[in-house]
Amino acid sequence: MLSRLINLFMISSILIACSEQEQQAGSLDIVGSNETELEVSEAMLGFENPLFLKSPLYMNYPQFDLINNEHFLPAFERGMAENLVEVDAIIAQSEEPSFENTIVALELAGELLDRVATVFFAMGSAHTNDEIQELDRQLAPKLAAHQDAILLNRELFARIDNLYKRIEHLGLNSESERLLEDYYIDFVRAGASLTEDQQQRMKELNAEIAILETQFSQNILSEVNNVAIIVNSREELIGLSDARIEASAQEAVSRGLEGRFVIPLLNTSGQPSLANLQNRALRERIHLTSLSRGSRGGEFDNRQILSDVIRLRADRAQLLGYSSHAEYILEQQTAQTIDAVNQRLAELAAPAVANANREASDLQQMIIDDGRDFKLASWDWDFYTERLRASRFDFDESQLRPYFEIDNVLQLGVFFAAERLFGLTFQERFDLPTYQEDVRVFEVFDADGSTLALFIADFYARPSKRGGAWMNAYISQSELLDTKPIVANHLNVTKPPVGEPTLLTFDEVTTMFHEFGHALHGMFSEVEYPSFSGTRVPRDFVEYPSQVNEMWATWPEVLENYAVHYQTREPMPNELLEKVLSTQTFNQGFSTVEYLAASIVDQALHQLSPGQIPSAEEIMDFEAEVLESSGVSLEVVPPRYRATYFNHIMGGYSAGYYSYIWSEVLDADTVEWFKENNGLLKENGDHFRETLLSQGGSQEAMHMFRAFRGRDAEIGPLLLRRGLN
Repeated sequence: MLSRLINLFMISSILIACSEQEQQAGSLDIVGSNETELEVSEAMLGFENPLFLKSPLYMNYPQFDLINNEHFLPAFERGMAENLVEVDAIIAQSEEPSFENTIVALELAGELLDRVATVFFAMGSAHTNDEIQELDRQLAPKLAAHQDAILLNRELFARIDNLYKRIEHLGLNSESERLLEDYYIDFVRAGASLTEDQQQRMKELNAEIAILETQFSQNILSEVNNVAIIVNSREELIGLSDARIEASAQEAVSRGLEGRFVIPLLNTSGQPSLANLQNRALRERIHLTSLSRGSRGGEFDNRQILSDVIRLRADRAQLLGYSSHAEYILEQQTAQTIDAVNQRLAELAAPAVANANREASDLQQMIIDDGRDFKLASWDWDFYTERLRASRFDFDESQLRPYFEIDNVLQLGVFFAAERLFGLTFQERFDLPTYQEDVRVFEVFDADGSTLALFIADFYARPSKRGGAWMNAYISQSELLDTKPIVANHLNVTKPPVGEPTLLTFDEVTTMFHEFGHALHGMFSEVEYPSFSGTRVPRDFVEYPSQVNEMWATWPEVLENYAVHYQTREPMPNELLEKVLSTQTFNQGFSTVEYLAASIVDQALHQLSPGQIPSAEEIMDFEAEVLESSGVSLEVVPPRYRATYFNHIMGGYSAGYYSYIWSEVLDADTVEWFKENNGLLKENGDHFRETLLSQGGSQEAMHMFRAFRGRDAEIGPLLLRRGLN
């Protein structure tokens, strides 16, 4: 229960949603001050709410066809009331605290709250609307207060503290012992040992932060929709494919702009259209608009909110005895210290910048060779990079896309690799309801033919969906709860006109493999307690299995299977296949610098003490100064996310965006292991699954890596991969 509360209400991450759980009714007497409140809530409900009971559908799959906006608030209110009654019952027991009557009881508590929160927050990201957004704003402080009511409960903490002091004498197995330790640490880190006055201040801080984080994230989505680029003529779009131009025309129609064209923006600084648009002035308008989001004034400006959140987080960290929010966060990650993170980012910065400068020189030379006299700008990078790719490797992205039809990539690529490596098979389910017409559901079968999980595939972009790509779990595996996982992957692929195929970019292909790596992590979980299920591991470890799964996108046996022409069914020519494989270090200077820039800004903001926080007017100058002092200030390579639309740091990646590169060290070393052991073999997959993917958070992260690899990770493979060696 505790870890799920933290995941949902404090770090509403792009990966982890809370699990369904099966409460053992009657295991505790219902006593306490919330009983009357619960009865009143039930009496007030005048309609049947599908969230009140576990779904009767297969594997308790959510009843998306029955759940409406009106169901969420009553279910949240009842769920919070029930949860507090359960906590009161744990406290009121006359028996001495035991692992079963305290820790296991907490793991079993909060069934309804978990169920409604899982669906609500999933819809808030994948298919939101005005009512959900308004409810999210209303619920943020209430959920923060509910969490505080549990984590700051002195009587409950006394029971946990009692057990923690006797941990060596309780006869617990390793997973149970780890769970008790985690409960104790999480309560202390939440402020359970603070004075009453300090706890009151903690509650105020948590409520303020929750409200502002919600507003920040909603502003990002609103701003993206608000500043979509409107183009008046088809001639301005020369360079885009006919399908993408038609999609822009249909987007304009949906906005009441018949005869014009609308290019929606993604949440990253760079935009896909920049790689193909020949109109330089339009490229500039798109890119500068993208970079201005959240800092251009107006109702969706995020500068003040960002300043306030950073200050409040610093205040909270200091109240808990930490010098900064970063120190507080990193203590629980595999990195552990600020110095370790700063050192890793710094050691990569110099070679990455040198590489990016070499790439910029090559692009500038192309401009000169064209007889043009302008200086390379950030909005030119993708356009000339594609031309350079075509020149250097004799192909461009447009040649690849006919071989990357979305269903082929999914079923003949992603699923095929999982079948070869782990023995999995997949069958699409058409009988289970979905929340949007483009969403698909697959039943996943293990090597022995038994059902392993349900997989939800939600791949298309839409105005109701936030940017980026992520995985979440509607139900997480747990032996205690006797639950199997239901996991979802979300991408933001532009939907083509009706009747046209969905042809992916190579980046979108890689992203699909990446997110399915998270899904596998959730599916393969074999733990007792829901707090350890699936992807509930340290933030700088969670990206590791997903990044490993990217390797199969270019593994010859897999690529040859899915890269078939959508019309002719002919396989990708060998020479084109070789060119794809030969470009793996191409443009890595740019990619590494834009990533490092965002990571360094994240760390810089969260390593500040309360008195050092820049004001709203100073935020963007602070960002520029940090990039300059860190040596990653390249005018032609802006951060992947500027601070005012950096949604990661409003969720689970605050002081944690470095996690991707930290995990990539493990990932690159793991890829070397697979190569050394003949790659796509089931015995290799079984070893990876047994030692690491199935363990969730039940063991220390690096212990699992060493169990898999046989040693600590080495950074050499990463440097080689990114061309930084």
